[in-house]
Amino acid sequence: MHIFSTNDGKRMNLKNHINHRFFKVITVASRELNYESYVIGGYVRDILLQRQSNDIDVVTVGSGIELAKKTASLLHGRKHVKYYGRFGTAMINVDGHEIEFVGARKESYTADSRKPTCENGTIVDDQNRRDFTINAMAISLNDNDFGELIDPFNGVQDLADKIIRTPLDPDITYSDDPLRMMRAIRFATQLHFRIEDNSFEAIRRNAQRIKIISMERVVEELNKILMSSVPSIGFKLLDKSGLLSIIFPQMAALKGVQIQEGKGHKDNFYHTLEVLDNVANSGGDLWLRWAAVLHDIAKPLTKRFEKEAGWTFHGHEVKGAKMVHKIFANFKLPLNEKMKYVEKLVYLHLRPIVLAQDIVTDSAVRRLLFDAGDDIDDLMTLCDADITSKNEAKKARFHNNFQIVRQKLKEIEAKDHLRNWQPPVNGEVIMETFGIPESRKVGLIKTAIREAILDGIIGNNFAEAYQFMKEKGGELGLKIVREVTEPVEVKSNGPVPLKK
Repeated sequence: MHIFSTNDGKRMNLKNHINHRFFKVITVASRELNYESYVIGGYVRDILLQRQSNDIDVVTVGSGIELAKKTASLLHGRKHVKYYGRFGTAMINVDGHEIEFVGARKESYTADSRKPTCENGTIVDDQNRRDFTINAMAISLNDNDFGELIDPFNGVQDLADKIIRTPLDPDITYSDDPLRMMRAIRFATQLHFRIEDNSFEAIRRNAQRIKIISMERVVEELNKILMSSVPSIGFKLLDKSGLLSIIFPQMAALKGVQIQEGKGHKDNFYHTLEVLDNVANSGGDLWLRWAAVLHDIAKPLTKRFEKEAGWTFHGHEVKGAKMVHKIFANFKLPLNEKMKYVEKLVYLHLRPIVLAQDIVTDSAVRRLLFDAGDDIDDLMTLCDADITSKNEAKKARFHNNFQIVRQKLKEIEAKDHLRNWQPPVNGEVIMETFGIPESRKVGLIKTAIREAILDGIIGNNFAEAYQFMKEKGGELGLKIVREVTEPVEVKSNGPVPLKK
């Protein structure tokens, strides 16, 4: 990572890096309104870090809404302005850039709330209220010093030193707005920076203040940590700071090793982080990363000591799947197909591992395909990531066996087409053939057909399934009243539901 350096040790002009046409338009608009205006925050930081950014914050000593209106009127095509009157902000989209305008302000807080009392302020006041030195830098958009960097807290040096530090007293900064504690850890994770010692100790002292922040805002930062290149950095900092046990006690409970009769188990917290990093390294999306976080979440609740076997965690995948809904609800995460996806992966995460240890039978692979459906590839990615043994020979053996399982999955799928399986003979065909209403016998026949296909007794096609249905019906004492020669449209019954 390259950091710009100043020409004379103090002054820096970045006008060559704010050469989009709309910056000059903002300058003209500011002049006409007799305002001072500045680019501030993350966009300035990312210029110095040579990172791409399309979100631009403009602070003005005046009305942010009036400046946005004036800017929009001067831009070709009169850009649409979105107004947020409650916050005194406005936004314009220009050439793929989201430009937010806000008036400079100073803030004061009370002890029981993170909602500040705001009043108009100067650029100095606005920089003083910023969370970190690296986010408090501003670039002038004014005629007399266009492009000049304003860096009152030496943010450039902190970027060079890879340090997260607050502009003012960290205890005040974090107490005023406790979400900044999560943001500090998030930035440290994303940028691979170190949180300055005084600042980190202040997070520890103020950790309990996070309780006044809405869970939606907490999880927004948590998701950004999850989506970083090495998310374990953030979770280790959350744990060390005391925040993890407050916001995510189920994960904090994974930490620790218990030894009995000379037998111990691995630390499931650090194992989980290793799995998470492996999934992140494979390019897994947010929900696959959540599955990695939660795959062993029930181990503390299922931990038992057996004299012969040592420590066991029998059924942790079943109990863990049942915990997903509560955790998602607490975090205000979506309780839709995203949650069901995570639930399914937690529930199934041991299955491929078991297959990789034994002789891989066609029947076992069919059942895995049937249960996982279109999520089979993500499940295999999770399971591959779950191999974290320090025994390199053991890891190599498991990874090799997984390749065998993957190949078998491809072969079976190509032959039997079991992803998101649809029964070749449905209930309507059964009822029409035997002249019976919907009943227990219909269900028994459908189940028998499914099991026969999964066991490889019959093929996944109408002809074989129909013949098997007739034989099964005869065993149940049913008589054929009408032969059905053509398959009717069927509805998918989807993957096997979780056993609640």
